[in-house]
Amino acid sequence: MASKFLISSFTILVVLTLLSFLSCVSCADVRPGNPISSGTICQSTPYPAFCKSMLPNNNSANVYDYGRFSVRKSISSARFFLSLIERILSRPSSLTNGVIQALNDCQFLAALNIDFLLSSFQTVDTTSTILPPLKADDVQTLLSAILTNSQTCLDGLQATASAWSVKSGLSMPLANDTKLNSVSLALFTKGWVPKNKKGMTWKPNKKQLALTSNGGFSFKMSSRHQAIFEAVGRRKLLPTVGDQVLVSDIVTVSQDGSGNFTTINDAVAAAPNNTDGTNGYFLVYITAGVYEEYVSIAKKKKYLMLIGDGINQTVITGNRSVVDGWTTFNSATFVVTAPGFVAVDITFRNTAGGIKHQAVAVRNGADLSTFYRCSFEAYQDTLYVHSLRQFYRECDIYGSVDYIFGNAAVVFQNCNLYPRLPLSGQFNAITAQGRTDPNQNTGISIQNCTIKAADDLASSNSTTQTYLGRPWKEYSRTIYLQSFMDSVINPVGWHEWSGDFALNTSYYAEYGNTGPGSDTSGRVTWSGFHIINNVEDVVDFTVTNFIVGDSWLPQTGVPYSTGGV
Repeated sequence: MASKFLISSFTILVVLTLLSFLSCVSCADVRPGNPISSGTICQSTPYPAFCKSMLPNNNSANVYDYGRFSVRKSISSARFFLSLIERILSRPSSLTNGVIQALNDCQFLAALNIDFLLSSFQTVDTTSTILPPLKADDVQTLLSAILTNSQTCLDGLQATASAWSVKSGLSMPLANDTKLNSVSLALFTKGWVPKNKKGMTWKPNKKQLALTSNGGFSFKMSSRHQAIFEAVGRRKLLPTVGDQVLVSDIVTVSQDGSGNFTTINDAVAAAPNNTDGTNGYFLVYITAGVYEEYVSIAKKKKYLMLIGDGINQTVITGNRSVVDGWTTFNSATFVVTAPGFVAVDITFRNTAGGIKHQAVAVRNGADLSTFYRCSFEAYQDTLYVHSLRQFYRECDIYGSVDYIFGNAAVVFQNCNLYPRLPLSGQFNAITAQGRTDPNQNTGISIQNCTIKAADDLASSNSTTQTYLGRPWKEYSRTIYLQSFMDSVINPVGWHEWSGDFALNTSYYAEYGNTGPGSDTSGRVTWSGFHIINNVEDVVDFTVTNFIVGDSWLPQTGVPYSTGGV
């Protein structure tokens, strides 16, 4: 019996080692599969106290056990929140129009969150190991978008019905959902995401940042579809080099009745639902004309490709705005949430004008979506890069206040950014990025683009100041790489949102830019601003790593630079 109380120095060493191991959750040598207390693992999340109150205290559990528990709880909470919104909306007579619009946005976003959570849970429920980089990025993207959706709902409620949302009992569940989803994302990042995703594909040396590109854009289709293509005069639509784009079917839209449809919405409705892209894109060719339509590509219309006759030839236009009673989220002329979407040679326009404040031309919440040779025209809040992974190539973007905004993981390559003349007393901010959580894989990367004043601003005698961006949310992240900046850019480069909000938690960076507006000697001195000198620090924000573009862009046929520009 006495031997039970004899503690050798070896035993003491083992105990001390174990205690050190368990207390060092963030250390590189801690393996996610090892048992750990909920209190310790919660220290690695943005909300430790909330996390500890929510997770079971089970010293035999590991990161994967806690992660699965958290995602399950997120699903249950999201379902409860959606039912709460639906119950309130079932009594519309007691609600103002502003409240109803904000609730409709929340209802749409909450339903998306349930879908994203269920998809994420399928992965975390069947794996207890670090995932391959591409799979890990897929789930991290969905969990990041869930937080974005919740924040968008909150923003809408605060803008239209702040006091009402508190009184109705929506604010507390929404706040708790945000914390819970943040914990789920943090635990997923801790347990399933590789430490160094840069190793998954391409690493440059100092001279390779601007080298590789996939080439061009041509079509592969049946002889019947080829005949249709030739009949509408689009046989040589795009350069016939590079990978061929597989097309499953093709329809035409023409306002004179010579096509299959006279409206874009009718053509989109004819597209098949929930295809996996194996048989190619459903291609909608939109002939030249001004289409006064509000177009929404629902999430079930996957792998849809819209091709117009060119910028200012095929135009989709509307004029909804916040001043006229719409939420920012629903003011867009064109909305897409369907994965695998591609648009080519189209102008998207909101004609409400600067006097109507927020008035969106395009809202994009479509994963793996691409816009090529398109134009986006409005003033405040022109292009809403809302969520998920997006790519824009050789596009023109016109606007004034925060005219590229949102919380997608998005890359702009070889685009033209045109600040316009805003209202008197306003300044231009090209970007307003909305990252709210340090574990979100989101941000705006602007590569090899050109920034010049639009004609109205260039020809005016205005003293309007134009900035590269301002931090809309706490962890805002925007990077300019090897772009040309004309003298329109204010020497300080960036503008605060409100006081010192997010100046230290945001990440703003510039690398290898040129032009009179690119001089960084007078830039802001925030700790969140960085001048990048090392090419290795740029790799995180390239197509290859930031939006894992090599895994999905080749099938679009759109040219892109892999590692850089």
